[in-house]
Amino acid sequence: MSKKEKNFVNEKTKNKKTKKIPIFRIISLFIITLCVIYIVIWYRENNKTEEMMEVVYEEAIVDKENEENKNESTNIGIDFNKLKEINPNVKGWIRVNNTKVDYPVVKGTDNSFYLKHSLDQSYNAAGWPFIDYRAKLDGTDKNIVIYGHNRKDGSMFGSLEDILKPEWYNNEENLYITYITENGVESYQVFSIYNIKKELYYTTNNFTSDEEYIEFLKELESRSIVDFQVDLDKSDRILTLSTCADYSLYRNVLHAKKVEN
Repeated sequence: MSKKEKNFVNEKTKNKKTKKIPIFRIISLFIITLCVIYIVIWYRENNKTEEMMEVVYEEAIVDKENEENKNESTNIGIDFNKLKEINPNVKGWIRVNNTKVDYPVVKGTDNSFYLKHSLDQSYNAAGWPFIDYRAKLDGTDKNIVIYGHNRKDGSMFGSLEDILKPEWYNNEENLYITYITENGVESYQVFSIYNIKKELYYTTNNFTSDEEYIEFLKELESRSIVDFQVDLDKSDRILTLSTCADYSLYRNVLHAKKVEN
């Protein structure tokens, strides 16, 4: 074989070797790329949420000590007129002591839109806390359900996992949930907390009889990891907070009944 032929064979062999990339390396690079993209998107979503809350606090939170900033739409420092300029679908504000749950809540025409949209209705996979679209909000609802994503950084309803810790539920101050509307401030006493597989039962908001409603309340109470010894009857109206996330089969759930302030 001539020198020229040898060089040709060697070059061909060399090219073959360089073209062979192990399949596991390709898969690894693909997975790493996906992870980087996910992380970038996740941080971008969180930044958009933080920026949205900065707008909310700047525009809609009124300094209670500055009387000239107050108006008839203000409830303990919240200007609902300003909130509705951001989104007319704002219905209230939910606060849970010693968690990060402190947000205006919205209500759409379904239970899908605010899973992927922010307060200003722009696209954001972090979503926004929203009320079950079936709620009438006319004072007749037996069970008002509010959903929020279980974000890993604790934003939205991510910090609801804290309610299942003894240091949270053993603190009496934490057991009263504040829900603020244009009509005033409402207080709800916690009577059940638990973690459960995804289901629809606890979101039921329509009952055919008082007996059915009582059975519903008993079931919710029996699920609780703590016996709060709260009396329940057919006249009670309750508030349900639930995490929701496409990647999880489980939900953190809190139930509280409306009480006098």
